Amino acid sequence: MKEISIIIPVLNEAKNLEKLLPYLQQNSCPSNILEILVVDGGSSDGSSSIGKLHSARVINSSKGRAVQLNAGARQACGNILYFLHADSLPPRGFDQMILQAMNKQATAGCFRLQFDEDSWFLRFFAWWTRFNFAICRGGDQSLFLPKYWFDELGGFNEAYRVFEDNEFIQRIYKRFPFTILRQRVLTSARKYRQIGMFRLQYYFGIIHLKYYLGARPEQLHEYYSRKIAGRVNATQNPEASLR
Repeated sequence: MKEISIIIPVLNEAKNLEKLLPYLQQNSCPSNILEILVVDGGSSDGSSSIGKLHSARVINSSKGRAVQLNAGARQACGNILYFLHADSLPPRGFDQMILQAMNKQATAGCFRLQFDEDSWFLRFFAWWTRFNFAICRGGDQSLFLPKYWFDELGGFNEAYRVFEDNEFIQRIYKRFPFTILRQRVLTSARKYRQIGMFRLQYYFGIIHLKYYLGARPEQLHEYYSRKIAGRVNATQNPEASLR
């Protein structure tokens, strides 16, 4: 039997969890979802309480998404791991879609992307997520894979305080099949609204370029901290998305 463990890393995401957790329960089959794990990196807004209120299993962890994702995966009991951002909503029936893909062959995979902003610019970049190339991937699309594959790959590289999703997916592509499901994850464009769409996409592009040119994890984090995190209003949770 295939059972899914949903792993959600959070840092001050109470507002998003209040929306996401009921949505997951209402739009999936209970027999497919073994557990929802909220991995809290030290929230001060009651994120853990919201998780418990909605019957999620709350795990306390050090801050840092790679660290939190690994902490959740280590304690997960399901044989399929599904990593999801707190500000992203997977399509209705996402669990059955994942299991159907798994029944065809053992695979890792994700959904296509849609932003919650009616912008031609963001629609253009989301359009590229239909293509099965590693460069088109990102954590906002969510990620599923067999737990034993995760273990074989050694999990997320905790040296990466940003770009951890992309680095891990690069390793998946080199070892295992990867499937893009045609349905869409709806994700928040909050950082684009805060920083500016063109400016933020440019910064993300530079981070990708630096990675492919061999930049070290700490160099990527320094650039992100200076160009992105430093520009986001602290009350809007600068650590929530790419960190």
